[in-house]
Amino acid sequence: MNEPVSSRANAMWRADHASRGLGMRLEAAGPGHARLTMPVTEAMANGHGICHGGFIFTLADSAMAFAANHQSDIDVLQHASVTFIRPGRIGETLVAEVAERMRGGRSGIYDVRVTTKDGALVAEFRGHTRTLRNRQGTQPTDGET
Repeated sequence: MNEPVSSRANAMWRADHASRGLGMRLEAAGPGHARLTMPVTEAMANGHGICHGGFIFTLADSAMAFAANHQSDIDVLQHASVTFIRPGRIGETLVAEVAERMRGGRSGIYDVRVTTKDGALVAEFRGHTRTLRNRQGTQPTDGET
């Protein structure tokens, strides 16, 4: 993904204190795809001296959010599963790349691969999104809340 970050993603990024606070970088984002990176720091190490899985999950969740929120709606994570393949290690930079698999009505499905910069697979994440409301504050047209 060598394309620029969309203006909507840039606006969302400026308000995303959590992702920026963890040192993530938004490298690409557009309809149905995104790429974020995150350096693994000592502050992210668990009792085994490897990256706590919650930080890897957060990277994948953040990346998915940028892929899903490209329309006028507000889409949030409804359900996710993650499979950890190998640990993230202190000093590595993790890369999360998202592919939209399905979007229809108020639901979406996104797959996120988390790798090292060298391409070693760290985790596979599948997230399901739900549209809450559009950015103008009105409910979705199907009448559900």
